Amino acid sequence: MWRPSVVAIITARGGSKGLPRKNVLPVAGRPLIAWTIEAARHSRRLDQILVSTDDDEIASVARHWGADVPFIRPAELAQDDTTHIAVVEHVIDRLTRSGKAPDYVMVLQPTSPLRTSEDIDAAIALVDQQRCEAVVSVAPAHPHPWLTKRIVEDGTIGPFMGISTSDRRQDLPTPYVLNGAIYLITPDALRRYGTFSPDGAVAYLMPPERSLDIDSAYELRFADMLLRKDPDAAV
Repeated sequence: MWRPSVVAIITARGGSKGLPRKNVLPVAGRPLIAWTIEAARHSRRLDQILVSTDDDEIASVARHWGADVPFIRPAELAQDDTTHIAVVEHVIDRLTRSGKAPDYVMVLQPTSPLRTSEDIDAAIALVDQQRCEAVVSVAPAHPHPWLTKRIVEDGTIGPFMGISTSDRRQDLPTPYVLNGAIYLITPDALRRYGTFSPDGAVAYLMPPERSLDIDSAYELRFADMLLRKDPDAAV
């Protein structure tokens, strides 16, 4: 049976404009990044859990919770305009030079603390089944984009997408959005397409309750509330 090697890459920059130091901020008694590391550690399919960071504190926290931090990310790859793809390609290059290039890399962002080990393994199972180059996690979009509005120059409300619909919400086609929790791709495909979600990527559907992507203090407090109530939900 084909079993591809998969390395998890957890990307965690020290600087954050919207929510300073967010990757190590406390959430239900743990640093935010620890929830992602714990989910990865409970996976049955990951061969390595590697954290890419430019920050010594994040590196120390990551090692404490069981992740590998074999190097500190160069400062030029930790700028506000540094692309996520450049960071992941840097890790792939390091792994390749050491003779440990995996078949797939799985990018796990610390800002998705409700993603579980079952989600991780289920996404990899899609690769087993479909032999695809990439899998991305998605969630149902809310609100439905057809129902969004815009305020026009005279202050009145008009359709945002140029579509006016009176259809019942339950009769509309289901839209999906990338939820940022899982990006699984071959190193070759990432280099060829320059995106984590190339055409032909297979969707891994996650429910809204596990699709929270933290980008604000409000979302951090919401995650804290949910995980204090059910700390096993994210493992």
